Amino acid sequence: MRARTVGFSALALFALALPFIALAQVTIESTLNRVLGILNGVIFLFITIAIVVFFWGLIQYLANIGGEDAAKKGIQLMIWGIIALFVMVSVWGIIRLLQNTFGVGGNQTAIMPSTYTAQGYGATGGATGVINVSGGVSVPF
Repeated sequence: MRARTVGFSALALFALALPFIALAQVTIESTLNRVLGILNGVIFLFITIAIVVFFWGLIQYLANIGGEDAAKKGIQLMIWGIIALFVMVSVWGIIRLLQNTFGVGGNQTAIMPSTYTAQGYGATGGATGVINVSGGVSVPF
């Protein structure tokens, strides 16, 4: 029975890897990008769950301020929610550190707009330049 489970698992893993092998587009970078993307999604899910646990503990604490056992359970849930948040954000930071170290995934840089200089097409009134658009139209800005 155990050998059958291992065999099916190996077959399923091969079936999942087959598109990558067939297209011959598998590189270490693409594999790391995919794994890190999945880990980022899982960590985001766990962070969401930890926030829900924290607020559920807060609701239990506020609803049962008079009862010591229920209030202690609420405080305990809040503490575990905070610990889970700390761990998940730390793991997310470690993943980001690995991404930056190996230069894969998550290196999105902002595209800065170009600076135009005045070209003398009648750009007056505080305009700093002219953009030439299609049809020979010059638009001062």
